Amino acid sequence: MKKMMVFVAAMVLAASFAAAVSAETAKKVARDGAKMQTEDRAMPTRVIENGTKIVMHFGDTVIPGVLNDSETARALIAKLPYTVRMNSYSHDFCGVTEELPYKESEVHYGWLNGDIDYAINAPYFTILHSDEENSEQYGYQVNIGVITCELEKIRALRGNYDVRIELAKD
Repeated sequence: MKKMMVFVAAMVLAASFAAAVSAETAKKVARDGAKMQTEDRAMPTRVIENGTKIVMHFGDTVIPGVLNDSETARALIAKLPYTVRMNSYSHDFCGVTEELPYKESEVHYGWLNGDIDYAINAPYFTILHSDEENSEQYGYQVNIGVITCELEKIRALRGNYDVRIELAKD
């Protein structure tokens, strides 16, 4: 009987471990289903062909972008023009924003360089420009768009900005 109890306990432990591993490997990541370009590493990885064009003003520097058609992006578009205080960090610009709606099915781990994401755990508006290869440790992201200029243009900026986001005029 004691051997049977040990066997059952071992089986439960093994099943729990297998379920945990399965859940970890099944997590959704930024590249899942994304249209990507990988030939020109100076440009953002994600490609959005049809979306809403925006510009983001970091002082005198203008960063163009395009927002996708997600519920979260549409909610942000409805607020434009919109200003958010953003700070530079090693791999992104990030600022606290108003809560925006999102679909749980769009929440993922990581980012692609150049992504514009909404992080649901704060809420944060983020422009992620570096370290996509190490990004899958960060969760709670919803992609809402991508910048459409060379990554170096945003990487070169430092400090804090009141970033004005508005619809592009063209």
